[in-house]
Amino acid sequence: MTPRRTSLPLRTAAIPAAMALTTALAFLPTTATALAQDGHATAAAGAADGPSLSYVVNTRPGHHDSPRIQKAIAKAGGTVVVAYDRIGVIVVHSANPDFAKTIRTVRGVASAGATRTAPLPAQSTDDLGTPKVLSEREQKAVAARAGAGQDPLEPLQWDLPAIKADKAHQKSQGSSKVTVGVIDTGVDDTHPDLAPNFDRKASVNCVSGKPDTADGAWRPSALESPHGTHVAGEIAAAKNGIGVTGVAPGVKVSGIKVGTTAGFFYTEAVVCGFVWAAEHGVDVTNNSYYTDPWYFNCTTDPDQKALVDAVRRASSYAEHKGVVNVAAAGNENYDLTSDKITDPSSPNDTTPGDREVDPSVCLDIPTQLPGVVTVAATGAKGLKSSFSNYGLGVIDIAAPGGDSTAYQKPAPPAVDGRIYNTLPGGKYGYMAGTSMASPHVAGVAALIRSTHPHASPGQVKALLKAEADDVACPTDYDIDGDGTVDAVCEGDKRYNGFYGAGLTDALDAVEK
Repeated sequence: MTPRRTSLPLRTAAIPAAMALTTALAFLPTTATALAQDGHATAAAGAADGPSLSYVVNTRPGHHDSPRIQKAIAKAGGTVVVAYDRIGVIVVHSANPDFAKTIRTVRGVASAGATRTAPLPAQSTDDLGTPKVLSEREQKAVAARAGAGQDPLEPLQWDLPAIKADKAHQKSQGSSKVTVGVIDTGVDDTHPDLAPNFDRKASVNCVSGKPDTADGAWRPSALESPHGTHVAGEIAAAKNGIGVTGVAPGVKVSGIKVGTTAGFFYTEAVVCGFVWAAEHGVDVTNNSYYTDPWYFNCTTDPDQKALVDAVRRASSYAEHKGVVNVAAAGNENYDLTSDKITDPSSPNDTTPGDREVDPSVCLDIPTQLPGVVTVAATGAKGLKSSFSNYGLGVIDIAAPGGDSTAYQKPAPPAVDGRIYNTLPGGKYGYMAGTSMASPHVAGVAALIRSTHPHASPGQVKALLKAEADDVACPTDYDIDGDGTVDAVCEGDKRYNGFYGAGLTDALDAVEK
């Protein structure tokens, strides 16, 4: 098998020695003509003559239609995994290749679609690389240069002074009453920099679409990506004289695991993650991924429309419950306001191929959903990261996500242009991507929530933008220096397509 660089949903850039990426290959299910009469699924439609897939069925919120529709689901050959009646989303498994087409004809079903193109489960995985880890000798050399009040490895964290987090910590480290949920690959809560701030009650494994609250179910296995653990450290690594420091080292962080072992973030898991956050005291969620298997979900396609509908319902439900949802913009240097984008990576759980999409109707979810704070990445020189997606009216705010050191080299004592933070097993390492930018904003949102405990999600989002530092468009964005413009920034200093409302500001978050 030949792994593909853009085949996974994690928002971590594929720059040298960056995070491990994986890809899964399986078989595309066949399709046939649906069988239905008078809006009711027929018994014939329930024949199990295809690979078992997962589906979401979207109905009217509440308990009114759910029992009747669940009977129709069974008749169509489906098995209900979990029903989130409060948002009208039912997760179903079925081996009937006509299941979605059939169930769409049932009265009360707004939309329905397969959440994947690969059979359950995805077949296999290959790793392309791992985060760069410093040797013990290198770590000791860094620790010897740490200043008063700094954690030992903090000198490597150029990203903290970039958003004035170091100055913010002198005034406030955030409130332990605030929890940020990391919807990701899992969090290693045994890490000495994460254990002091970990919120077990708000942690869960949502991979199947149904909450698994077994102790430690939220942790990544040794075979799984360290992505979520790195993100968690950026947000809330404790200021405890060990390792690194988070943007908001006084707040709590929880692990909401939604990534499969092969690294896929399917709709049912993402829906579960948002609903869990909404109902378990989470104040902010970080979403450094896109929902598989489609990078862009076209609302003109009935299956993809159902996925957009399900995740939109779940994220909106979380916001209605008081949660601020923050998401990474993506790492392909796409202009998300262009008329068309060529997506070579979808569907990424079977055989992707080039397809032209209009990003105004084909959405990157949850990034492009209403109410979600969309974050672009910057490097150590303050420029848009070479890989970061952009677009006037799409990007809300920017934050450090790192870049190639050759493009944006930090000032000493930092030596690497990527972001240094926690990895499973008590380790630390470098990663880069909008995956790393989003948690900086989630951390600042947590500081705002700490300063303004009664602020609504809308008020927190308004403060994020109002307190951000204005960053003007570069006059000539040729990040690799080859004489060719690599992206075009539109807008003015106060609001533009590269940086949105500007660079997030942690100091203002604790002062204003």
